[in-house]
Formats: sequence, C-alpha cells, structure tokens
Amino acid sequence: MSRIFTFLVLSLFIFQTLLANELEELLSGIPDITFEKTQTPKGFIEAYELRVRQPLDHKNPNKGYFEQKVYLTHMGLNNPTVFVTEGYSLDVFRPTELSYLLSANQVEVEHRYYGCSLPDSMDYRFLNLEQETADLHKISEMLKTIYKQSWISTGISKGGQTTIFYKYFFPDDMDAWIPYVAPFNLSLEDQRIYDFLDTIGSDECRHKIFEVQKRILTARDTILKVLKSYSEKENLKFTYLNFDEAFEYTVLEYPFSFWQWGNKCEDIPKVDGPLFDVFTHLFSISDIGFFSDGEMEAYGSHYYQAATEMGYYGYNIDKLKDYIKALPTDKNPLATFPPDKMQTEFSDSLVRVVYNWINEHGDNMVYIYGGTDTWSATAILPYENTNSIWFFIPGASHSAARIYNLSKQEIIQLAKTLEQWMGVKIKRRNIKKLTASLI
Repeated sequence: MSRIFTFLVLSLFIFQTLLANELEELLSGIPDITFEKTQTPKGFIEAYELRVRQPLDHKNPNKGYFEQKVYLTHMGLNNPTVFVTEGYSLDVFRPTELSYLLSANQVEVEHRYYGCSLPDSMDYRFLNLEQETADLHKISEMLKTIYKQSWISTGISKGGQTTIFYKYFFPDDMDAWIPYVAPFNLSLEDQRIYDFLDTIGSDECRHKIFEVQKRILTARDTILKVLKSYSEKENLKFTYLNFDEAFEYTVLEYPFSFWQWGNKCEDIPKVDGPLFDVFTHLFSISDIGFFSDGEMEAYGSHYYQAATEMGYYGYNIDKLKDYIKALPTDKNPLATFPPDKMQTEFSDSLVRVVYNWINEHGDNMVYIYGGTDTWSATAILPYENTNSIWFFIPGASHSAARIYNLSKQEIIQLAKTLEQWMGVKIKRRNIKKLTASLI
C-alpha cells in the first residue's frame, strides 16, 4: 500500500510539473508578457503573476508604456476562463465563485493607474474607459492564444462598471458577462441616490438615521476632541480636507454607507441615550479615516474617473444646513475628490451612449444587485430588448449580493443560462457548493 501511495504522489508531482512547464512555455511565447510563479490557491493547479506591457495611449503607442499587473490561475487548457475586471488595485488574488462554479481558469486584471499598474508620470488624460477597456482587450487576446475555450467577464462594484463598459467597447470579446452590484451613474450628482435614500426602509428608520447625524453634529466640540485623539494615534493626516471638513463629510456619508453595507435599523442606538453609543455607532459605519490624506491619495484615480466620465453622488444637506459649519451650504457637497484638487469637467456623453446601447444590444449579461444596497439606486434596470437576466436579491447589501445568496431556483436558472451562452456543462457538484440542496 505504501508503494502505491508513493507512486501516486510521485505521479501527481510529475504530472503537475509537466503542466507547469507547458504553461510557462506558452506564456514565454507571448510578446509583452513577463511572469513569475506565485502561491497556488486551493482548488487550482498553478498560479502566476503577470506583467503586461501596455501603451498609455492605444491609439498612439509613441506616448509611452506602463506595466499592468495580472493574476493568472490555471485549471486546464480545455477549461473555460473567467476574466475579472478590477476597478481598483489588485493587492491579493481572490478566487471568484464563478471560477469554482465553472471549474475555470481565472485572469484578474488590475485597473490602470492603480496599485502597481502606474505610468512613470500620472498623466490623467489617459485614464479613461476607452483606454482601460483597450487594456482588457489586449490581455484577453493574448491569453486566448493559450485558453481557447469560452470566456466570461465579471467584476464587482467599480469592477462591475468596468465589465459593462468593456462589453460596450468590445462586445465580441466574451461569451458572457456578469457585473455584480455595478452602479451606472448618469451624472456627477446622480439624483437617483437621493431618491433611494429618501424611500429605502421605513419612515421611522430614516428618521433615526437623520437624528443620529444631528446628534453628532450638535455635539461637534466633544466629538472632535475624541476624533483628533484617534487620528493622532492612527497617524491620519488631513490637508486635502481640513479636520472639520472631514468630520462633516463623515457624518454626511453615514446614510449612504448604512444601507450600502447592510446595517440594520434595530441596531441604531437611542439617539437620546449616551453620546458614546451614538458616536461609536456612526463611526463604525462611516470612519473619518476614509476622508484622510492617505485614502484621498489611494482613491485619487477613482475620484478622477468619477468626476470626468463615470459619474457619482453627492450629499443632500437640506435638513442639515443649520448644523453644517465647515462645508459650504449653498449647494450639496459632492463625494468626488480629484487628485491634488485638480480642476475637472464631467461629461455625460459616454455614459448616456453606453446606457442606451446596453439596453438595446447588451445580450448575454447577468446583473446581480442587492435590494438594500445604495448602489442599486443607479442599477441597469431590466429591459426587454435583450436576452440578459437580472437578480435583485431582497435584503442583500453591497457585499452580500452574490450567486451563493440566490435562491436554489435562481442558481439553477443562472447555471442553465451560462451553459447555453458559453457552451459548457457545469458540474452538478459545483452547483451544490453554492446551494445546500439541488432538485
């Protein structure tokens, strides 16, 4: 028995070594790609970190180049491939539920101008959706020389937005597309966010949220002392916004984040109770650190994109004007903070064109949204002109609107749809991993 076991282990090692050598040989044959082996996640065979040489301007490569970070996890040359469009930096590899469902290879792409995928000079003229989706097109075309079976693109939140725009610019690149919790904002201050926050939950709950904001703002002197001590301990700096401005933004952000992350109305403390309880509640949901210099720098590229072509949201201060002291009250403050306070101009031309195009031509897409997620306010809504399908999961937040939280019937519907679009057969045991029982 021990000899048989040793033989099997040795055979498996030799088999995996041969597979790795074959994959590395194939990768070595693709221009503009360098790679190194990295730790293989559970359930996959091999994993690599790639660096892809990309032009800053795909229409004029003479403008220069940068290296884009990509994670590749390998299951098999005859397996489908999940193409993950990140909206931000790619710090760690995250296996997706789709990769497990489809027994698929996974290619995860860091967004240009984030993380390691930075040009030598941050020329923001080349940070736009046309250039980013051209990055994705180049990478998918490269790797399709290795992985020749069906491909599906997916992304979460801003990554889901990227998936939608990728569909528009390169509609034939993928067999299917699944954006999760992907907002599609149509203006710099999308009014649908205000409508959502004015109607979600009960009247009582929304009133409690407002009273929490009012209590914190009226106790500003006491709260500011606590927050300054906290900020010094955490080494938070405030020069983009001064400390009082950051404090007020933190309070204004609270309703948006409350619903986005699935908080419960019954967990809101009594507003006339101890101030400490109200304070810890609000700041556990909306942290002042989000408005510190470090976060402004980390998300600067995101804010630039939102302020120029992707749209975003603002804060309705109609009921709070009497309590706002640091921020201007002649108009609603916006939630965009472009790098170095650079002047930006928003154009809705692209989002309007894409919105109309998706509604007419956006076939083979699966949209997944959370019923209580604030970003569902600007969701792509069901439209009869396409074969695409939608899932709005009741009570699900931004982080909970996932396939594994669909009903058993919905998971079966999704699996059958993907089988049809992608020409694959999904293993029964993979579906069982997403639902406790099946038929």
